[in-house]
Amino acid sequence: MKIIDKYILKKYFSTFLGLMLLFIPISIVFDLSERIDKIFENNIPFNEVASYYRDFILYFFNLLFPIFLFLSIIWFTSRLAQNTEIIAMLNTGMPFLRFLRPYLIGATVIATTVLFLNFSIIPKARIGYHDFWKKYVYKHEKIRETNDIYRKIDSIHYIYASNMNHKNKTAYNFVFEEIKGNKMKYRIYADRIVWKPKEKKYRLFNMKKRIYLADDKEKILNKHTYDTIFPFTLEDLTPIIYAAEGLNYFDLNKFIEKEKIRGSKNINYFLLEKYKRISLPISAFILTFIAVAVASRKKRGGIGYSLLFGIVISLLYVFFDKIFGILSVKSGFSPFLAAWIPNIVFGIIAVILVKKAAK
Repeated sequence: MKIIDKYILKKYFSTFLGLMLLFIPISIVFDLSERIDKIFENNIPFNEVASYYRDFILYFFNLLFPIFLFLSIIWFTSRLAQNTEIIAMLNTGMPFLRFLRPYLIGATVIATTVLFLNFSIIPKARIGYHDFWKKYVYKHEKIRETNDIYRKIDSIHYIYASNMNHKNKTAYNFVFEEIKGNKMKYRIYADRIVWKPKEKKYRLFNMKKRIYLADDKEKILNKHTYDTIFPFTLEDLTPIIYAAEGLNYFDLNKFIEKEKIRGSKNINYFLLEKYKRISLPISAFILTFIAVAVASRKKRGGIGYSLLFGIVISLLYVFFDKIFGILSVKSGFSPFLAAWIPNIVFGIIAVILVKKAAK
């Protein structure tokens, strides 16, 4: 890389990271001000709070990074333009597309980083973020729509749990049923069920097994603790939407195939989640080129005009992303198109603006 590439890349990363570092403490302070009473009321340990805010940062970084990236590029590129630095570069005979090279490199680094985070780390952060809310914020509230899990595992087995804690791999108020035809074969109850990774078994506490025999007779077995194997995984004990968000990319693909076989009504949501994990990082390239094309010319309105344009474009991008996501989940619109239409639309805008700026 030449000196000019290093100079622009330094501005690219330092402005983006600076904006993120400015936003993160502010967002934590605002969130903490709303949670502080719950934290003291529930005597939440410091390490739990610290873990929550680690997940909070990753969760909202993934959600808002396109906006911050776009605004940071608008900001520093406008400053370069206002200081006539870009004019000086182009007057040396540098083509505009050559001027874009360090931006392309920067976008590649950001997109690769976000792609890696989306494939493995962000899903874990989502689980931690939601688990904290369920454990401490909502623990005295009934939210049956989001916590209760009732699922058909295969043609004869069904499970139920009131909620699931992923950190300690525990589900509560567990029920397991085997039904053949219209007849219940047996039902297992337990106050809680814990997955033991080393033993590769589940441990049930206060277990009761009710076996239904012929002639309406029953046999009941009671155990304080009982280790056994079941034909389901931890993901099956998770609320179905919540489960998809917490899986890494490769496990999500397996999960989707399993849900297709089961004929899940939420399959569009899972597919949308899968496609967005790739389409969102790609937006780094599109928003970078739009920002450069808009901010690279010295304007009478100064940096303020470019920033206003940047805010409008970033909000429109988020709006497109949300509206097509809702269409996919609620009305059966193609999840692939829902994930990629914002990039396609704004990609066309990026090409037009870059061609215009290059003239």
